[in-house]
This record gives sequence, C-alpha cells and structure tokens, in this order.
Amino acid sequence: MKKLRKRKMSTYLSDYDYFLPEELIGQRPREPRDSAKLMLIDRKNESVDHKKFYNIIDYLQKGDVLVRNATKVIPARIFGHKDTGGVLEILLIKRITLDTWECLLKPAKKLKLGQKLYIGENEELIAELLEIKEDGNRILKFYYEGSFEEILDKLGSMPLPPYITRKLENKNRYQTVYAQRGESVAAPTAGLHFTEELLKKILDKGIEIVDVFLEVGLGTFRPVQTENVLEHKMHEESFEISEKAAKIINEAKTEGRRIISVGTTATRALESSVDENGKLIAQKKDTGIFIYPGYKFKIVDALITNFHLPKSTLLMLVSAFYDREKMLEIYNLAVREKYHFFSFGDSMFIY
Repeated sequence: MKKLRKRKMSTYLSDYDYFLPEELIGQRPREPRDSAKLMLIDRKNESVDHKKFYNIIDYLQKGDVLVRNATKVIPARIFGHKDTGGVLEILLIKRITLDTWECLLKPAKKLKLGQKLYIGENEELIAELLEIKEDGNRILKFYYEGSFEEILDKLGSMPLPPYITRKLENKNRYQTVYAQRGESVAAPTAGLHFTEELLKKILDKGIEIVDVFLEVGLGTFRPVQTENVLEHKMHEESFEISEKAAKIINEAKTEGRRIISVGTTATRALESSVDENGKLIAQKKDTGIFIYPGYKFKIVDALITNFHLPKSTLLMLVSAFYDREKMLEIYNLAVREKYHFFSFGDSMFIY
C-alpha cells in the first residue's frame, strides 16, 4: 500500500488533465464482469491497493447501503435512408412526446425540414424532420405500427461512446444486470462490473441495495471547453428517487451507516435531492448539478466508479470526493499498472 501526499484544489481545466496511452482505453468489457481490476483507495489512511472487482465484497460492511442507478440503456443508434438513397445515422437523445425525439443526425445537413427517413429493410420506422434546434440537434417524428421499443430493439444498436471502436457483439454487455426501466443513451458504467452472483453475496452479507434512476444522456461525454471550470454549463438529466429509497437511506445516515454510491450518475441523483436539514428527498425532477473540488458531499460516503476522461466533469466529481492532485497521482499509477480506462475499463472504490 502506497502513501499519498496531501494536495490542494484548482478550478483550472488544465489541472484535470493526464496522459493516457490509447491502448489502455477499454475496447471490450472484461469477462466475466467482476473480473475487472479494482483499485482500492482508503482516504483515511491515504493508501492504495489493487484487487479484482469480485473482492469488493471484502470491503463492504454489514449495514452498508449500496445505491445503484437502475436505468436501462436503449439501442439508440439507427440508420435511415432518404428516398433519394442517401444514408444518415440517427442517434436518439431524448424523448419529447410519445412519437417525437430529439436526435443527433450524421450528416445533419443532408435532411431538410419535412423530409423523411426510412429505417429498416421493410421500412418499419419512418422519421420526419420537424425542427432544427439552435444547438444543431433535430426533432424527429416517428411513424410505425406496433411497439416502438420492440422495433428499436430489432433495428437499433447500443450508443457506444466514440472512443470505443470495436463492435459490441452482445448488447447486454453495455447494460447492467439490474437495469429495470428508462431511456438512457449511455450506461451507468460503474455498475457494469456487478454480476447476479456478486449481488447475492452482497445481500447475504447484510448490505442493503437501493435503486434510484437517472436517465444518462450524451452530455455525460460533453467536453468542458472553458479554462475556468466554474464557467462550464452542465447538461441536465432527469432522475427519480422513491419514498422507499429515501427512507432507507435517511435511516442509514441517522444511524451512522455508510451510503456507497455505484457510479457518478447515482451520486448526482443523490446529491441533487437533499433538503436544508441534510435529508434525502423523494422526488422526480431534472438536475444540472456540477460537482467539483470544494463541494461538500451530503449523502455519499463511499464511491465505486470507473476511470474517467481527462478534463471531464466526471474526473472533477471524483476529485471533489478525493483531493484533485491525489486523484491525478492515482490515475498515473493506474496507467503504470496497465488498468483499463473509461466505459469498458476497470474500477476503483474510494472509501
């Protein structure tokens, strides 16, 4: 175990950068899921250790509450052709009404207002361009017979981030084993490491598991473009915390038991829903919370997370949970130890 030095915070974007060799970007998920590497970061003792993800059971205690984002990722990437034959890629971003979606089109300029795209060999979906937004996204209305979800499942592919260049052979590998509902267009990747067997062991040890929901959007990959990170405008995502979830978490906090968040999305949901007395509120709303060094966590006591992109808001969040320069030391250590990074990368447990 290696001792880490005490450091300071910064609001300069360049202070959240690190060098990552391209070959360390995870291109395929570890098999089995829980065989990923696990870096253990003990904040109290300022030390680091290296295990496998299935060893996390040894660092969880009876009475802990594990909070996970049980959102479901949809196969949001589809391809359509115009009646003239030109092919466009459609990425569903957010549902507006039952049949209309905000989308990202490539190449976007090839489709004019009122034009239609035909999707599938039998044209199971037809999309009409209704609106061009200021940010360049498009509003499409879809025409179909039957279930939109079933058609999408047949025609769509998972919306993998751009740094994953290998084709995903099994859609379920970009989905947590506990995904329940929702229309996320990116996975809550910290949860990809859990297996059904590991979750059973966690429950058997006397650890409670609580589900919250946050719809993960493409904004999670949006780069910070302002050198002063305080000038960055966060994307908004909708989340839901049930009465039952809030009750379990509030009781645990009152009793001094740990709230362990699985991932940055669960963390953002929890920290977005706290009243002036520090109690978690059950609600459904949008959040644009931006967590960076200096933020005081009100609910989350420990964090399971992957290794994030340089200069990203996610790296800033984990730097808020544990000192920025220490975190960069840890990332550099992960590079030396050949950890895999990003969505299909390895994991860390900060406690």
